[in-house]
Amino acid sequence: MSTLTPDETILGLLAAQPQHGYQLMDTFEDPQRLGSVWKLSTSQLYAVLKRLERGALITGVEQYSENAPPRTEYCITDGGWHVLMTWLNDLTPSASVRRVRVECLSRLYIAQILHQPILPIIQRQRAACAAERARHAALLAAMPHGVGALAIELVITQLDAVLQWLDRCELSLSC
Repeated sequence: MSTLTPDETILGLLAAQPQHGYQLMDTFEDPQRLGSVWKLSTSQLYAVLKRLERGALITGVEQYSENAPPRTEYCITDGGWHVLMTWLNDLTPSASVRRVRVECLSRLYIAQILHQPILPIIQRQRAACAAERARHAALLAAMPHGVGALAIELVITQLDAVLQWLDRCELSLSC
């Protein structure tokens, strides 16, 4: 499993409009946007921007102003668009509860601001979580009572909660 990074989320924000680091940081601090999803420091944000720029997924252009210090405004490249669209349309998203909390919410937010279809994202996430729940239910059925069985029951309970939440997402976001 890959490391959880905000790379694709940042690409999505830059796809919506070119921005400098302070603008991006505002999005990650605002609880009405991504502040409740990601906990990102300014230094982490700038490290990601440098990594994306080194990977040719974004470009930065210095902008000068009489009233402020120079700022770098970042734009997504064609390569960045490809990475972003691949991520938004991931056919097999992770069913990990932590990844659902961060990646799925990030995908939904980015899809909304880019005016991309949201329902397919929810449906693919639901399918991944339902398959993982079924896999754990089969494991539980074959396991003797004990701590191992309790651990699997906890995962099943978490996945049930995620599946119910995805139903609410569909109702809330498809209006």
